[in-house]
Amino acid sequence: MVDQRDSLAREIDEELRREQLLKLWERYGVHLIAAAALIIAGIGGYKYYEHRRALAAEAAGASLVMATREAAQNKKAEAQKALEGIATNAPAGYAVIARLRLAAAERDAGKTAEAAAAFEAIAKESSVDPLLTDYAQLQAAMLRLDSASWTDMQNRLNGLAADGNAWRFSARELLGLAAQKAGKTDEARSEFTRLLGDRGTPPSIAERARIMLAMLTEAELAGVPKPEAAPAPKAAPAGEDKAKAKPADKKTK
Repeated sequence: MVDQRDSLAREIDEELRREQLLKLWERYGVHLIAAAALIIAGIGGYKYYEHRRALAAEAAGASLVMATREAAQNKKAEAQKALEGIATNAPAGYAVIARLRLAAAERDAGKTAEAAAAFEAIAKESSVDPLLTDYAQLQAAMLRLDSASWTDMQNRLNGLAADGNAWRFSARELLGLAAQKAGKTDEARSEFTRLLGDRGTPPSIAERARIMLAMLTEAELAGVPKPEAAPAPKAAPAGEDKAKAKPADKKTK
């Protein structure tokens, strides 16, 4: 008897749930279908976008390789045209690399001011990968080395020279050169010594730091005044020696 009551109660509960589900479907079924359709469309659109972006990246990569090859073959006009196209139309990462290449081409052509301005523009863009903005800042500082003040070079390079920065060794070398140029011998020596004391310093930079330290030492030694020579003894008057000389005894025959 108890089993029958339990079975009847379960059937009633199931019937009530079915009725509630039917009512919910009648009320919200259209909305559920629309939501499902939107989700499916969104997934499809995202997949299509990813596919298009992959194709654009592949095309930009191929164009960048072609531009590099043309530059190596001394086809500068063709390379520049290709890089300008990439900088304008390619995905963000490839576009920044193309802009860096264009700035480097201006530097190689002797257009120092234009190249420095191009690097500085990239360095100021917050949307660019920090690794690339730091590289652009380093290149701009290198081009400004001959004209910028010691304070300006410090402002440009102190952040790049910090521990953990990917470009710290080149930044420290530039700081040393800027200090040497500004006559800040102690600061220059400190930066070059710092490079030699760091095991991670690339061999080429360490060798240049060693050479600069040797040059600083030679310059300091050359600038030390030589000790004055002792005054030469004064010659005695001609008659004084004769007066002091003992007359020789004459022998009588």
